Amino acid sequence: MCLAVPGKILSITGTDELRLARVSFGGTVKEVSLVYTPEARVGEYVMVHVGFAISTVDEDEAAQVFEYLRQMGEVGELERLK
Repeated sequence: MCLAVPGKILSITGTDELRLARVSFGGTVKEVSLVYTPEARVGEYVMVHVGFAISTVDEDEAAQVFEYLRQMGEVGELERLK
């Protein structure tokens, strides 16, 4: 099963295909490619799969996905990445 996780963009560097973002996943920060989401901006939420932001989402949708992950017991995986 494939899973995308929501995260909040903290900063963006680079241009075009080389745009990278620092994204916070509940406190765990990772570098993510924005090649598939050129519209993404600092402060917005993106769904991330294997290091790529694949879509933008609003804060309510991001919160709902985190709640689903909590219910499934998958939030612990994010906590272990810290």
